Amino acid sequence: MEIITGFGNGLLVALQPANLFYCFVGVFLGTFIGVLPGIGSMAAIAMILPLTFYLEPTSALVMIAGVYYGAEYGGSIASILMNIPGTPSSSITCIDGYPMAREGRAGVALFGSAIASFGGGMIGMIVMAVLAPGLADLALNFGPTEYFAVILLGLVAASAVSNGSPVKGITMVVAGLMLGTVGVDITTGAERFTMGIPEMRDGVHLVIVAMGLFGVGELIVSIRANASGAFQNEIDYKKFYPSRAEWKAMFGPILRGSGIGSFFGALPGTGQTVASAVAYAVEKKISPNKERFGKGAIEGVAVPEAANNSATQTAFIPTLTLGVPGSASMALVIGALMMYGIVPGPRLLVDHSDLFWGLVASFLIGNILLLILNIPLIGLWVRLLKIPYRYMYPTIIVLICVGVYSLNNNVFDVWLTLVFGWAGYLMRLFRFEPAPFLIGFVLGPMMEEQLRRAMLLSRGDPTTFLTRPISGTLIAITGLLLVYAIVSAVRQRRRVRKAAEALSET
Repeated sequence: MEIITGFGNGLLVALQPANLFYCFVGVFLGTFIGVLPGIGSMAAIAMILPLTFYLEPTSALVMIAGVYYGAEYGGSIASILMNIPGTPSSSITCIDGYPMAREGRAGVALFGSAIASFGGGMIGMIVMAVLAPGLADLALNFGPTEYFAVILLGLVAASAVSNGSPVKGITMVVAGLMLGTVGVDITTGAERFTMGIPEMRDGVHLVIVAMGLFGVGELIVSIRANASGAFQNEIDYKKFYPSRAEWKAMFGPILRGSGIGSFFGALPGTGQTVASAVAYAVEKKISPNKERFGKGAIEGVAVPEAANNSATQTAFIPTLTLGVPGSASMALVIGALMMYGIVPGPRLLVDHSDLFWGLVASFLIGNILLLILNIPLIGLWVRLLKIPYRYMYPTIIVLICVGVYSLNNNVFDVWLTLVFGWAGYLMRLFRFEPAPFLIGFVLGPMMEEQLRRAMLLSRGDPTTFLTRPISGTLIAITGLLLVYAIVSAVRQRRRVRKAAEALSET
């Protein structure tokens, strides 16, 4: 009953004209940016983040959320039409979406993607509305010790479960933690790692890091991958709607994908890419038509899209109730909330219930808007993809520079953004993921603050982290994840060594 009442109040907040307008703007801009190959939801949020500084907190969060799940849907359009993922999580959609487009069934694939995204978003919204309040009640018992353990678990999970080498993931988290210490220490007043540069006294701004790593960095990668030209394909509208058999084939995968996505989205540090990959693998394993996967199966489009969008919604659960980002993009959401003086955590549902339930209700409105907006505009997205890269990328660079300069009206911030852009490119070049770096950068100062509080309350006794039940359990789980990361790294090194030995013998 309490959940229904809260959702009803949130619906009244979400239906306010201003919030409706910013929800529409968010999903429209998110889809527009998401459909551009190589940009992604992270860069989309980073680019519009400066615009939200002048809005009310609820309107700003509704707009950011709209950009987030709008970009995730837009990424599937590029995946299906071009075989180029607009976002990392939509890369799984390429496997069956692009073969459908080559068969002249792009309309069916795009329509099925929209329906699966809508279904996944709705299920993710329900899961968030049901589970978030209970998780917040549990988290009310959290003190500095428990918060430190939760943040530590989130950091290790972000590194150990990330794509690629777990050791590289841990390295990126540590690098982000180190960057988070730059500036004046608020406790002692001492300057840390400012290198004598006055502009560094306040630390490095979150928007600068995000725009550099994910905006400029992605653009450099995309420019090198696509030196010239533009997409020249067309959509066959003769077979736009799925057949009755295809509707029936999509139903089960949407439910299963939504369930898997909701679970992985709520886990700190996993995100949509892991959810989509696991959902696709599970569906392929249990499907009676395994041979169709990879050759244009509608189930292969529906299941990753449902998992992707349900994970997008449930990523807000740990972000808002625990203050731990459910994905890399959620780190920006935490940063935006803290700029408004709102501390994410268990008190958010008590102190800012209108904001929380208004956001949950906006998911319903935003997903309906996406469904109505994108199906008629499929032709428009294709025309936008025909813009030559030599016009597209300079425009995005200009928008990034203007957004960064507007933070402090300082050219130094622009140069710093370009430095982080090249750093992001080098990370990708050497297969270091920037997402764990950003999570470490955002959570590092929070973890340091909670560590200091816990040590003060325990009078310097470090065993307090092990003697308290919740923190002790979380630290034990963290230790298991570290062991998993080390074992995975050793196994991967052994496989590489055996492959090299076998190659040398031949």
